[in-house]
Amino acid sequence: MAFTLYSLLQAALLVVNAVAVLHEERFLRHVGWGSDQGIGGFGEEPGIKAQLTNLIRSVRTVMRVPLIAVNSITIVLLLLFG
Repeated sequence: MAFTLYSLLQAALLVVNAVAVLHEERFLRHVGWGSDQGIGGFGEEPGIKAQLTNLIRSVRTVMRVPLIAVNSITIVLLLLFG
């Protein structure tokens, strides 16, 4: 398998899919990355842990419908072109 732009995009799609399926109660809270942990006070900069949990939550919220479309297109392309 050659290193092409398509394989790079496919790898990025797999990473976004992996982030989108992380379940907060089953996995994230078990590792200590739940939504109730890492809440700072007013005016404080959020730490890296809080920023990553916000990113995961945002990806799950915003990318749900576009991921269905992009995954469908990827499956069709793989079926057509191997």
